Amino acid sequence: MASTDYNVDLTNCDREPIHIPGYIQSHGCLIACDNAMRMVLRHSENCREILRVDGDINGRTAEEVLGKDLVHDLRNALTVTGRTTRPAMLPNMELRDGRSFDIALHRYKSTTIVEFEPSGSETQPLGTARKMVDRIREADTVESLISRTTRLVKATLGYDRVMIYRFEDDGAGKVVSEAKQPELESFLGQYFPASDIPQQARTLYLKNTLRIISDASGIRVPVLPAIDVSGEPLDLSFAHLRSVSPIHCEYLRNMGVAASMSISVIVDGTLWGLIACHHYSPRVLTMSVRIAAEMFGEFFSMHLQVLKQKRKLDTVNHAHAALDRFLRLAAHHAHIEELLIDSFQDFADLMPCDGVGLWVENNWHGHGATPPADAIPRLARFVTSVSEGRVWATHAISQAIPEAEIYADTAAGMLAIPLSQVKNDYLLFFRREIVQNLNWAGNPEKSYETGPLGDRLTPRKSFAIWKETVRLQAQPWSDADREIAEAARIALVEVAFHHSELMAGERERAEVRQRMLNEELNHRVKNVLAIIKSLVGNPSQEGKTLQEYVSALKGRIQALSFAHDQIIRGEGGGSLRDLLDAELSPHRSPEAIVDLAGPQVTLDSRAFSVMALVLHELATNAAKYGALAQTGGKLDLRWEVDEHRDCLIHWRETLPTKLPTPSRSGFGTALISRSIPYDLGGRSTIRYLPDGLEAEILLPSRHISAVMTASETKTEDDTMPQPRRSNREETLKILLVEDQMLIAMDVENMLEDNGIKTIETATSSAMAIEKLKSYVPDVAILDINLGSDTSIAVARELHRRGIPFLFATGYADASMVPDDFGNVPVIRKPYDEDALMAGIGLLVGDTERV
Repeated sequence: MASTDYNVDLTNCDREPIHIPGYIQSHGCLIACDNAMRMVLRHSENCREILRVDGDINGRTAEEVLGKDLVHDLRNALTVTGRTTRPAMLPNMELRDGRSFDIALHRYKSTTIVEFEPSGSETQPLGTARKMVDRIREADTVESLISRTTRLVKATLGYDRVMIYRFEDDGAGKVVSEAKQPELESFLGQYFPASDIPQQARTLYLKNTLRIISDASGIRVPVLPAIDVSGEPLDLSFAHLRSVSPIHCEYLRNMGVAASMSISVIVDGTLWGLIACHHYSPRVLTMSVRIAAEMFGEFFSMHLQVLKQKRKLDTVNHAHAALDRFLRLAAHHAHIEELLIDSFQDFADLMPCDGVGLWVENNWHGHGATPPADAIPRLARFVTSVSEGRVWATHAISQAIPEAEIYADTAAGMLAIPLSQVKNDYLLFFRREIVQNLNWAGNPEKSYETGPLGDRLTPRKSFAIWKETVRLQAQPWSDADREIAEAARIALVEVAFHHSELMAGERERAEVRQRMLNEELNHRVKNVLAIIKSLVGNPSQEGKTLQEYVSALKGRIQALSFAHDQIIRGEGGGSLRDLLDAELSPHRSPEAIVDLAGPQVTLDSRAFSVMALVLHELATNAAKYGALAQTGGKLDLRWEVDEHRDCLIHWRETLPTKLPTPSRSGFGTALISRSIPYDLGGRSTIRYLPDGLEAEILLPSRHISAVMTASETKTEDDTMPQPRRSNREETLKILLVEDQMLIAMDVENMLEDNGIKTIETATSSAMAIEKLKSYVPDVAILDINLGSDTSIAVARELHRRGIPFLFATGYADASMVPDDFGNVPVIRKPYDEDALMAGIGLLVGDTERV
């Protein structure tokens, strides 16, 4: 390496061409021939001495230098190995003079390289490898495999120290297992910087899985010529005798190591680590032992990979089972966001994490240890910028987002799963900061001065423990974590797709339901309008005033309104008893007795509407001319359900004095007699007896939707008093808030008919509040719904001033009334005069009206 004028450290070694050193180690020799192994092109300087060859070697035939028989065997070995660059290893091969050598040969870049080492013991490599493999075959965890292996290799190969050295994500190495001589200091748990094993050395470890250094202080033997006729040095990437970098030799000497051997541990095609062997005196392993060590290393790598895959598979299977449960839940869940939030704990169990959260539609929901909510938008934007719609993870958020340091104790690492390729929505996992105290074998950031090897660096001489505290980092996310996250992403995309299909189907069904609802509403409105048209178009009876006609018409429309409300609230019908109570209650008096008896019967919507009009006519007639109009009158009303489930209703009025029979039938009589047969297919009869009216009505079973078997009888003689005008009404001041002019005029007429002359009307809440500045009413009537406005603000102002008020609504229930106004009286629209005046009487304390 050339000297430089800038601060240097061991990363300079990355530029050293260690695969073409031009030298070999001294415990063997080497010749390089052409591809067909005919002519010797290069040789190591020690070939004459070791092979006992006289004269020049380069330019001579291989058979002349090595002998015809040996060359024949070597060519056969090359044929067997084929095109692979992995050397063929031939122990105990005899030369012409009878001496035995261990020979390794391989072809690389059209050159055949033959290496010779004097043979050692007669060890059978296959037997040695089998014994070693049998000792670790039963290891069922990564930890037990690693622990057994260091002890086994030390005992079998005889090195003073054996370590398993695992590469970390940042390139540094950690000693994860160690077996050593008792007098040696321990390296277990220590970290070595990435620069200790430069990148080009790691590349060679992948190509040549066993590397031996017999003597770190030994001489280096040159290869002659260093440069061939094409100007290229000899590439020794796969040669066993390749010389060692002077820097690495000095590094070993500084550690006190004289000899070493490294066995590559390759998992999934990646250099996972090394089985590193150190000896504190020169040591040469024979080729047979090295073959056994290499075979053992390959088995160790495969077994390690299997155990890692098994651990990963167990974790992933557990996660998949949890995801399957989530998918089954999602299939029956309409609200995916709610399901995800409810499933936070299940997601947290998928992989080790301290918190999990959901970022959807710019809304944040967190569980466990997560960053503050105001930090999430920044995190989401960053993930979007780098993830490209894929699972993304970091164990150090603050390296990308410096301001994340402030919450690193809660969330230092993050894994993000995108929920969509379009929206920036994520399921986020977090891990807390883990403060690590690392023991380095020397300062990993120390610079070094130029040393005795010319313009080369001197590696560090101190391997004393150098402690470093690492902060702002979490436990890194493993490959298994990422695989689980990808499985979760696929599951969530499937859920989102299924949900979108459900939503599309639901939207389509909702549109169909809306069309049906609109058609049904249109049908009902047309029916109501047709009935009202018929009621309005019916001429008044002779002798009836216009006022009486209008009053009767209003009563009939009010009956229709009540029926409509009951149908809506009753989901298509209503109780016969409720209908009877509603129609009779305005006409009861202390002088009349009303006796009701019958089971609970629920009518369908059609029967309820028709019966509302029929009972209204009967009740109105009884209040004007019959049992409810005379002192001592009695109304006996009974109903029953027969064996055919038809409902038979008996209406009987009894009068203390006889009344003449009507000379002609009016509209009310016609409505009672004809509507039941015509609209319901039932039967109705009406008879004017001397002592009172009698009517019988039969409702067919198809219009009876429910019947309670227990009969209910109720006799009532406590009735609401007849409305009477109070003297106080003439002085009452009313505020009416109503946005419909015609309705407001109708209410004003009702109030004026009852003697109330001072009325102020407002069409909006703002107008009403403005009027209150100069007008102080005794009572206010508030329509809740004012189109795009409501009268709630007016109600609050009235409440603040202590002014009583009532609500009016056209809705079937009081759902629009706030809870804090639950005690305020509510009357239904369209307005009924009696109900309106009763409500006002209640507010002003008019006991006569109440």
